[in-house]
Amino acid sequence: MAALDSLSLFTGLGLSEHKARETLKNTALSAQLREAATQAQQTLGSTIDKATGTLLYGLASRLRDPRRLSFLVSYIANKKIHTELQLSAALEYVRSHPLDPINTEDFEQECGVGVMVTPEQIEEAVEAAINRHRPQLLEERYRFNMGLLMGEARAMLKWADGKMIKHEVDMQVLHLLGPKTETDLEKKPKLSKARPEEKDRRTAKDMMENGEAADQALSLMEQLRGEALKFHKPGENYKTPGYVTTPHTMDLLKQHLEITGGQVRTRFPPEPNGILHIGHAKAINFNFGYAKANNGICFLRFDDTNPEKEEAKFFTAIYDMVAWLGYSPYKVTYASDYFDQLYAWAVELIHRGQAYVCHQRGEELKGHNSLPSPWRDRPVEESLLLFEAMRKGKFAEGEATLRMKLVMEDGKMDPVAYRVKYTPHHRTGDTWCIYPTYDYTHCLCDSIEHITHSLCTKEFQARRSSYFWLCNALDVYCPVQWEYGRLNLHYAVVSKRKILQLVAAGAVRDWDDPRLFTLTALRRRGFPPEAINNFCARVGVTVAQTTMEPHLLEACVRDVLNDTAPRAMAVLEPLQVIITNFPATKSLEIQVPNFPADETKGFHQVPFGPMVFIERTDFKEEPEPGYKRLAWGQPVGLRHTGYIIELQNVVKGPSGCVESLEVTCRRADTGEKPKAFIHWVSQPLTCEIRLYERLFQHKNPEDPAEVPGGFLSDLNPASLQVVESALVDCSVALAKPFDKFQFERLGYFSVDPDSGQGQLVFNRTV
Repeated sequence: MAALDSLSLFTGLGLSEHKARETLKNTALSAQLREAATQAQQTLGSTIDKATGTLLYGLASRLRDPRRLSFLVSYIANKKIHTELQLSAALEYVRSHPLDPINTEDFEQECGVGVMVTPEQIEEAVEAAINRHRPQLLEERYRFNMGLLMGEARAMLKWADGKMIKHEVDMQVLHLLGPKTETDLEKKPKLSKARPEEKDRRTAKDMMENGEAADQALSLMEQLRGEALKFHKPGENYKTPGYVTTPHTMDLLKQHLEITGGQVRTRFPPEPNGILHIGHAKAINFNFGYAKANNGICFLRFDDTNPEKEEAKFFTAIYDMVAWLGYSPYKVTYASDYFDQLYAWAVELIHRGQAYVCHQRGEELKGHNSLPSPWRDRPVEESLLLFEAMRKGKFAEGEATLRMKLVMEDGKMDPVAYRVKYTPHHRTGDTWCIYPTYDYTHCLCDSIEHITHSLCTKEFQARRSSYFWLCNALDVYCPVQWEYGRLNLHYAVVSKRKILQLVAAGAVRDWDDPRLFTLTALRRRGFPPEAINNFCARVGVTVAQTTMEPHLLEACVRDVLNDTAPRAMAVLEPLQVIITNFPATKSLEIQVPNFPADETKGFHQVPFGPMVFIERTDFKEEPEPGYKRLAWGQPVGLRHTGYIIELQNVVKGPSGCVESLEVTCRRADTGEKPKAFIHWVSQPLTCEIRLYERLFQHKNPEDPAEVPGGFLSDLNPASLQVVESALVDCSVALAKPFDKFQFERLGYFSVDPDSGQGQLVFNRTV
């Protein structure tokens, strides 16, 4: 009964039922959250709104000193702490002031209690920062460090929303400078501290070895072209440090060059058991990009050696994502294409005394310091017979494996080459009941396809010696394996297993839920493929693992959408406005530029009638100082119409809530200019708009030190807000899924595939 009461209490805070149940599993967290919610209810004397509930959950999950719980809850319940920024400051204050009593005046000052930051204050702070740097801005244009403007505005308004400051900076800079020109798009070269004679020696390869971000002056193609990475030339594999040669190496390289003609060959080899994510985007760009930059070819090879986890939908989705990013494989191949050859080579490996059949169980093979197998020295003939028996299905799963005789860099001894699996294969059916492993398949498939540069993420470096060993043990052409750093993002989970857990728990809808960082999810959210490729280029080709902030990816998205997403107007919280002296007997057709900063890109028409709808937040009966939008005695302009409206009457319902406004209008070229121009819609379409925030609350949701309860306990209850009755102008009526728009003053939006006849659904992209 107590558990049910707590479940009801937690869902009342805005937590999903799944999130509430997960919280109940954490005894300490649930006790602290229960106490916080109970106190807040007593203070409020009513139900707790979702925003307050989110803050209470954040408090309970992050507070390390329970003595301070009651003190902080009182501030949240009384709306004295009402933002995440204030809560973080409050938690930091009580952490750094462990002794009683707390100095209330000092605490409130440090946490911004009572400080209200209006959009008008943000506008003025940004305007002041721009005016201070106007000459330099006009000279350097978009090469100017915009972070300086945001930093100065934030210094003036400590408690302002950082996203609002960033948006205001973008808007005012665009107004001052106009759209980016070709000159603006040329990256600013970085100044080198190296001596003059050393300047030409720092290449992308040097940056890889030092784990540095690539110079933003270089495009991805420039980073990958020719000598930039100091990779070996085709046929000169033996010049690579660490490459192992044999008496047959030079003959094999000569044959290789006769087959390839000295052409660069790479491959992208995903496992078809999940959807590609942002980390794969770097791998795709690196593999396909290196081939493209050097006039080579790249294979798309599906590593389909584990039939238990492979599904047809993953093959299709992977191919689609490669194409979506703008790449075309030279050829689509499958590891299963080579099953016969791989089996023949396994038999040859046994003949050469380099492999044996083993009966140790899986748990005995785990770890890096396992004892040698008791079957390591069994006779060749015996292993040949047993391997044939494995193929004929005479062993149960786990009863026998084929192992190779080598010790890897990480100490792992005799990796498995083949194992028994009685699972039909999606391409070969029941032909095989033994399947090769990655350690065995990877290098041999590279050899068969005459890959020149086998590009892998850093964790495969421990397999490099086995890669060389196996090719040389069979006297076949041996490619060169090169490693680069994996790309990760903060506030994200990309593991296939963990995404499946999120789907199963109902935290996300599927692999393409726009809150995830799978490529299908990013496409659905509205991220252009060019932006993802640009992001990979900015990250650069580094050996060190890179973990980036999501806002850097979002900046690349804005750069692309600013030039490609036509403008439209939408209203999320509509307030009806009646123009009592509308200047025409019927609606007017208003010409609206698709891109206000560049009217050569065309216009679209929207109707303007005596009834319009504005954002509810664009009107206040009792405005605070500095408020610039519609209020008594304070007219505003309606964007693109050439008209200014002035308030005449406020119509309220029985509850006292404002239901509509009555205004008069006059032409903008008569009388005083208004302080603000607002967006509006007339004769609009009703649509659904989905607003997304981060899925997780902490930077590293998989880190036990940061999130002791596990990543499922770190879900942000406010990661999705659905506005079911938003209004949008009729210019978007014919929009198709994935079409993108910038809704003026609101952000960038993309049409979701859930859209149906007469009912558009938009996802906020950024």
